[in-house]
Amino acid sequence: MEKLQILWQSTALANFQWGQLVMMAVGLLLLYLAIVRKFEPLLLLPIGFGAILTNIPLAGFSEPGGLLYYVYLVGIETGVFPLLIFMGVGALTDFGALIANPRMLLLGAAAQFGIFATLFGAILLNLIPGFDFTLKDASAIAIIGGADGPTAIFLASRLAPDLLGAIAVAAYSYMALVPIIQPPIMKALTSQAEREIEMAQLRVVSKKEKILFPLMVLMLTILFLPTATPLVGMFCLGNLMRECGVVERLSKTAQNELINVVTIFLGLAVGSKLSADKFLSLETLGILALGAIAFAIGTAAGVLMAKLMNKLSGGGINPLIGAAGVSAVPMAARVVNKVGLEANPHNFLLMHAMGPNVAGVLGSAVAAGILLALVG
Repeated sequence: MEKLQILWQSTALANFQWGQLVMMAVGLLLLYLAIVRKFEPLLLLPIGFGAILTNIPLAGFSEPGGLLYYVYLVGIETGVFPLLIFMGVGALTDFGALIANPRMLLLGAAAQFGIFATLFGAILLNLIPGFDFTLKDASAIAIIGGADGPTAIFLASRLAPDLLGAIAVAAYSYMALVPIIQPPIMKALTSQAEREIEMAQLRVVSKKEKILFPLMVLMLTILFLPTATPLVGMFCLGNLMRECGVVERLSKTAQNELINVVTIFLGLAVGSKLSADKFLSLETLGILALGAIAFAIGTAAGVLMAKLMNKLSGGGINPLIGAAGVSAVPMAARVVNKVGLEANPHNFLLMHAMGPNVAGVLGSAVAAGILLALVG
């Protein structure tokens, strides 16, 4: 009888706690969103599976000696995985639209307003009993407004590692929901006539310009905001490999094999932080709510800035492209194109929206550098 008792105690059934069951259900929900709904499947699938693994009693996946423990230690705690992801994203990004129309940098900057507005929102939440966000916590939460998963993970790992799971899930969830969240905001802030504006075709950008651009961005970052150089530097390296034309093998590796391998382990590492004892709290609900507000404010700020630019320039700028100032590349640009086509079947805004979209990637990295410099 004693041996049967020992055998029973060695099973997961005898050791399950309700919180672990809830978090495994959250993991299954993420898998459903990834597989059935196709919301950010490349990351939600490994995150969801990691959430299931880390909540299995006695398995020890996330404890010292466990696989997920070392994946998190090597890739997230050191900040290596987000930086490698940024290099891959840089290798996938064409800056041509931004170089052809540099004014789009303003839209990428405006969309980051959601980050700093949410910073104050997180601090104000401390007025409600049950919330106790430090300035570092608030800074890490605010970066969700940039809609840039790797940047959110990088900053959270530096400033608020205990909140990393909730921040990462919020960031990628809202990135996945871009086609649902953004269109109502875009339509509410623009008139039918504004949505119908057709923009002039962009000029052709030379190869020399494309090679010099990442080098110039890196130099400016080094001079004025060195804390942002880890993210911006890796992004520029990936882009330079793409555009220089002499390291095609390295560029293709960064775009495919490397970013795919890192994405798998990044997702599992984030999932390992979705354990019941860390995720099931009032603070998590606050993070999810603030993330939604940050994303909405960022979208609205981008659209309003584009409206202002359209007024000052005498027309010719479709305010919809301001919504692409968030960093969800290229999904936000596709949503802008879709809404523009709904208003005017001849209105192709995809290339115009890619300008503020890639500017948003740089903007979120710069915002993370500013927050790191101020509170890190």
